[in-house]
Amino acid sequence: MATRETWTTRAGFILAAVGSAVGLGNIWRFPFQTSANGGAAFLVVYLFAVLLIGIPVLLGEFVIGRRANTSAIGAFKKLNHPAWWVVGALGIVASFWTLSYYSVIGGWVIRYIGGSITGAALAAPEGYFGAISVGSSSVITHVVFMAITVGVVALGIEDGIELATKVMVPAIVILLVGLAIFAATLPGAGEGYAFFLEPDLNAIVSNAGTVLPAAFGQAFFSLSVGFSVMITYASYLGEDDSLLADGVTIGIANTAIGVIAGLVVLPLLFAQGVSASTSGPGAVFVSIPTAMANLPGGDIVGQIVGIVFFGVVLIAALSSSISLLEAAVAFLVDNYGFLRGRTAATLGGVAFVLGIPSAWDTAWLSWFDGVGVSLLLPLTVLGVVVFVGWVLGEDAVAEFRTGSSADSLATVWLWGLRTVILAVVVVVVVLNFRDLFLTPEAGDYFIIPGPLR
Repeated sequence: MATRETWTTRAGFILAAVGSAVGLGNIWRFPFQTSANGGAAFLVVYLFAVLLIGIPVLLGEFVIGRRANTSAIGAFKKLNHPAWWVVGALGIVASFWTLSYYSVIGGWVIRYIGGSITGAALAAPEGYFGAISVGSSSVITHVVFMAITVGVVALGIEDGIELATKVMVPAIVILLVGLAIFAATLPGAGEGYAFFLEPDLNAIVSNAGTVLPAAFGQAFFSLSVGFSVMITYASYLGEDDSLLADGVTIGIANTAIGVIAGLVVLPLLFAQGVSASTSGPGAVFVSIPTAMANLPGGDIVGQIVGIVFFGVVLIAALSSSISLLEAAVAFLVDNYGFLRGRTAATLGGVAFVLGIPSAWDTAWLSWFDGVGVSLLLPLTVLGVVVFVGWVLGEDAVAEFRTGSSADSLATVWLWGLRTVILAVVVVVVVLNFRDLFLTPEAGDYFIIPGPLR
């Protein structure tokens, strides 16, 4: 049996994990979730969710992965708790489910880079999105994006994922910072900063029922917890690595990049008088080109900014889609000895077929996103929290301490998972179930998706 691959450097793991986290969740989803949920009020709750809930859960997935030294489903059996395999399986289902529609959006991004080069995407944003986001055109770009994802995963950890993310993540940061500096020079950008950075605490209290689930769902989505991705990535780690240091580094880096994305998108929209409250899968693809079309300096400036912006989005999308596919590939390679290349191609093909409805009709994409983020993700996170806190228990503490000198924090972390974090995750799950099943409009939409009505 071949020797299992590992990360060649600690930096390689961190960049791969950051790349998984820094994807469409940060650049496509985060700015518009912020806009739809009160601006800075949402940002405050989101930061709280990441620092006090998201990072501890992330560390829980690291503990499972490194201690088992195998992929998500097999990890629970190797830790002598085989009945809990369902948690890892649910996470892999969530990652595979998300990849199916994620690839569709990635395909749109490819088209928008071309549309920015020609100017077509900026000349008529709504018409352009309508033309490329549905039907055969969307299916074709879905194929292209999935093929790139499969190609990287097929190359393995060292030659594929690690090498790719070492280039991708620094590129994302450099280009986003450049765009944020440019956005700051635009007249009227101050209104965007005020909306994004000046919280109204009353808005948090009065809209807690919608802001809390949205913020926590976004935190889980953007940190890639609940997808079994971080369990898989941590399984390639050595014992000398500090899980605490890595987890905090990844959480802060991911959050910082999300905030920078907000400092690009919201000032840009406000400076051009474009509504920031637009929601839905096409929000960024209509609002951003609309704003770019009116930038000072004419069409050329708008086209250049469009190429750079959607280039960043494409890199971020690929860095995440790679991790979503790897979670499922690693399970089959580790447990059944399948060849990595064939497995990546086969699973990529299945995910492509599953994503065809989302490519054909954006209403399906909205439904897939709702099921993934509001149902599969929080349920997996709940399973991880219960397992690490109450089943793995002291073994989790021992793994937490391996490679780290933070002995006292390990116990605090464990009891945090057992109590406060568990309570918060249960509340989020209950609120999401209420919205999905008990709210008439949302419940009807969930049970019978719009395209089937």
